Amino acid sequence: MSSLSLASLARRHPRWVDAGIRLDRLPPIAWLALQAAALLPTWVWMAMRLADGSDDPLGLLALAALGVLAWQHRRGLRAAPGLGWLALAGLGTVAATLLRGGVPGLPVLPPLVTGLVSVMAFAFGLLAFLPRRVASLPVTGLAVLALPLLSSLQFYAGYPLRVVTAEASQWLLAPFFTVMREGSSLWIAGRLVIVDAPCSGVQMVWLGYFTACAVALFVAPVDNRRFLTRLPAVSVLVLAGNVVRNAILVGLEGAGRPLAPWAHEMLGLVLLAAVCSGIAWAMQHRGRRHAPVAAPLPPVTGLITFQGLRHVDTHH
Repeated sequence: MSSLSLASLARRHPRWVDAGIRLDRLPPIAWLALQAAALLPTWVWMAMRLADGSDDPLGLLALAALGVLAWQHRRGLRAAPGLGWLALAGLGTVAATLLRGGVPGLPVLPPLVTGLVSVMAFAFGLLAFLPRRVASLPVTGLAVLALPLLSSLQFYAGYPLRVVTAEASQWLLAPFFTVMREGSSLWIAGRLVIVDAPCSGVQMVWLGYFTACAVALFVAPVDNRRFLTRLPAVSVLVLAGNVVRNAILVGLEGAGRPLAPWAHEMLGLVLLAAVCSGIAWAMQHRGRRHAPVAAPLPPVTGLITFQGLRHVDTHH
C-alpha cells in the first residue's frame, strides 16, 4: 500500500488540490463575510429590535466603528490568521447556531445571550485577521456595545443607578437646601423631585465606554493592560457627570426655577460632551514621564569632563 502524500494526492486528485489552494488564497474580507453570513439570524434579530422601537439605535454606531476599523487596516490584514482567535471565532459561531436552534436538555436562553455569543464570535474572527498591534479588548468592547442592550440595561441597572445618583445629588445639595432621599426621589425645599429613567445615566454609560473604545483604537492606540487600567476613570467620569447634571436640575427645581425643556436637553448635551472629552483625555494620557538621568562620563586621561558638557582636550 502506497503512503498518501501531498504529491500523490496532487497526481490522483489535482482538482482537489487546486480547490484547496484557491480556498487558502481567499482574502480575509471573504472569510469575514462568510462568518457574517453564518451569523445572519443574529443580525436580523438586531434589526428587528431597532425597527420595532424596542431599543435605541446606538448599537449601529459601534457596528460602524468596527467596519471603519476593518477598512482602516484592510491593507494590513493578515494572510495567515491567528489560530487562537480563529478557533474561538469558529467555536463561537457554532455555539451561536446551536443556541439559536435550542440545545436538547438545556433551557431556552434569551435572544440577547445568543446575540452576545454571536457578536463576540465575530469580534474574534476580526481579531484573527487584524494586525497583532491592535488591542483586543477595545474591539470586543465595541462588539458588545453593538448589541441592542440599552433597554435591558435600563430594566436591570436603571433603578440602582438612579438610587446612587439621587444619594450623591443629596450630598451635593445638602449645604444649600434641606434635602432628603426617598428611594430614587428627592424631597427638596418641600418639593418631591423624581429621578426618572432618563436620569439614570444608562445612555451616558454607553457613550462613555464607546468613547473609550474608539479612542483606544483610532486616536491613541493602547495595549490591553493600559486600556484596563484606564477603565475605572471612565466609570468615575460617567458617574460624576450624571450626578452633577442631576444635582443642577434638582437644585433649580428646589429653588423654584425649573429649566425649560430645551435648556434641560442642552445641559445634558454639554455635560455629556464634557464627560466624553474627559474620557478621551484619560485614554490618551500617558502619565508623568521622568527625564532620563545621564550616565556619568568615564574619566579619560588628558580630558577635563563636566557632566552634560563637551569634553575639553588639554593636550592641545
